[in-house]
Amino acid sequence: MTDLSLQKRLAAEVLKVGVSRVRIDFEHIEDVETALRREDIRRLIKDGIIWAEPSKRNSRGRWKELHRKRRKGHRRGPGRRKGAKGARLDEEKLWVYTIRKIRRYLKWLRDHDVIDRKTYRKLYLLAKGGTFRSLSDLKRHLTDMGIQVR
Repeated sequence: MTDLSLQKRLAAEVLKVGVSRVRIDFEHIEDVETALRREDIRRLIKDGIIWAEPSKRNSRGRWKELHRKRRKGHRRGPGRRKGAKGARLDEEKLWVYTIRKIRRYLKWLRDHDVIDRKTYRKLYLLAKGGTFRSLSDLKRHLTDMGIQVR
């Protein structure tokens, strides 16, 4: 069998693919052997004697289907979860969001004269210490103190 590595390399460069994807019709092997220039290779490609195989890659169909479902919230139940709760949801970020909400509400109460500065400071420090798990917990505490909240 003849060595067609030069023709394959030239065809790969002309077709802009890798050498492994270049295919040659062996019924016209004599024509390919005589082709030593890019011009000759281009003619053979035009005639259909040399061609590039389509690239093979993994199908993304199954992944797309799963991804679509997960965006809707499906396939995210307890059986799918690995790792601790804090590994999936950053506990520090959760704390930051909660404390910001509580502090914002306390400032609003102080600015609208619902609570005085001393009560504000006491509640602020309680919040900093982690007494209130949420804004509704703070509101419950205020109601127990006898302060009307919205």
